[in-house]
Amino acid sequence: MVGTIRFPHLGITLEHVIKSFQIGGLEIACYGVVLAAAMVTGLLLVMKVADVTGQKSDDYFDLGIIAIIVSVICARIYYVIFSWDYYSKNLSEIFNIRQGGLAIYGGVIGGVATVLIFCKVRKLPFQTALDTAVLGLVWGQMAGRWGNFFNREAFGDYTDGLLAMQLPVSDVRAHEITEKMREHIQVIDGIEYIQVHPTFLYESFWNLGVLLILLFVTFRIRKRFQGMVFLLYLLLYGTGRFWIEGLRTDQLLLPGSDTAVSQVLSLILVVTALILLAVGAARERNKGT
Repeated sequence: MVGTIRFPHLGITLEHVIKSFQIGGLEIACYGVVLAAAMVTGLLLVMKVADVTGQKSDDYFDLGIIAIIVSVICARIYYVIFSWDYYSKNLSEIFNIRQGGLAIYGGVIGGVATVLIFCKVRKLPFQTALDTAVLGLVWGQMAGRWGNFFNREAFGDYTDGLLAMQLPVSDVRAHEITEKMREHIQVIDGIEYIQVHPTFLYESFWNLGVLLILLFVTFRIRKRFQGMVFLLYLLLYGTGRFWIEGLRTDQLLLPGSDTAVSQVLSLILVVTALILLAVGAARERNKGT
């Protein structure tokens, strides 16, 4: 039935997976609920890390509230810019984020800019703040990807792999169904299903691994330089995003090309992070001589 999401090779069938619900006549999108929960819990994580590392959690509460607002705005602006062919003809849809349409890298750019300005105003160490705040960021990315699950979006092309996911054709956007998907449509109990890469799931799992590594470095590696944790995030997240983005069917493309914006940016960030990590490590070694 419509609303069912299946993982056939895992023997998992999830029925009645809703996209939204109503409270007092107000329709609330599950996508928004998941994103809100991801942001709030990410902020709580950052405040806890600040306490443990001898920083003021109140500073990070203030920073987090501002950064969340700015990041959401920037994530939407980024998405609209690289989807301008659609939004130029549907201007009223620019402010409608209930159905998705937030680009992670836009949020990251907005978040980093917010941290920079906030630290200048509060006279806080910028690199230390980045190292702390990025833990909440990657947590938010990990948890927030499940909003795509409820929206039936951010998936890849057809696959018959272990984690293959089946979605009713009527539950997804028609323009995101590729010819390869159509060739492998399956009819189950009278309902047509496409079978795809659950790239939202890949990225959520990848981000969990990134978070665990960053937490280990934060609390177990004493010989690290300021900014190292953030640079590791850029390296690790960028690597995973470059691979996963290549699987997706809803890529944001550079104007006039078939090149995914996120893959280009991921590559730039990975290379930049590698160079800066090498420079930082060299400086640390020189301090010890």
